[in-house]
Amino acid sequence: MLVLKFGGTSVGSIENMNNVRSIINDGTQKIVVLSAMSGTTNALVEISEQLNAGDRDNALELIEELLVKYAQVIEDLLQNKQLKEEVSKYVLSVYETLIEQTKSKYNELVHNTIVAQGELLSTFIFSRFLIQEGINAVLLPALDFMRVDQQHEPDSFYIQQNLNRIIDDNQQADIYITQGFICLDVQGQISNLQRGGSDYTASIIGAAIQAEEVQIWTDIDGFHNNDPRYVENTTAIQKISFDEAAELAYFGAKICIHKPLCRLEI
Repeated sequence: MLVLKFGGTSVGSIENMNNVRSIINDGTQKIVVLSAMSGTTNALVEISEQLNAGDRDNALELIEELLVKYAQVIEDLLQNKQLKEEVSKYVLSVYETLIEQTKSKYNELVHNTIVAQGELLSTFIFSRFLIQEGINAVLLPALDFMRVDQQHEPDSFYIQQNLNRIIDDNQQADIYITQGFICLDVQGQISNLQRGGSDYTASIIGAAIQAEEVQIWTDIDGFHNNDPRYVENTTAIQKISFDEAAELAYFGAKICIHKPLCRLEI
């Protein structure tokens, strides 16, 4: 089985969601790991920061803005009335969760609960979109199998046992959708693998199921020979070793050209 991970911009628009659908719908069984829709995690972090600063009113305004954004996503993406109602109810439940967090004393758990909602939203919405498009997709909640230990390292045995059990219970599915980034801690409370953790999630899942490949998909076309934000007519480097890429990244290189989706296999 393959594991494919898609970042926030890959599910950040209707067009990009359709691109992802086309990529994953090739007749082979796979697990698809998704980040939050682009901009959502930043918005959730801002809500958390406002609560930490004691500004509940501003946090509530930001929550309302997020609700409006997702209401429009639902309207644009889903035509099936039943699925649209189901997703609308789910988004409302997330909204209520966020409102409840504003009533709690701010702590790390409140922060983790808030920022986890982005991946929960993107995966629920995208899984229902796939069902609408006639794809046999099942949502595998990461909080049912992804856990870290006391050192905040992946609890490999727990993850392997629970993930494989859940897959065995849903063998009829062609596509398994799950969340990147989020997990439970050793006490069973919501935690996360830190920003950028969705790639890590995909790698952990790949190891747990002994995947043939883990593919990290992105909507850019790779390393360029210079920074195209400042230098004209740059070109993508066609071949580069892992060590060379790591060295470039160490000195601050980033992949930053927005192009059709491409993948990195590991």
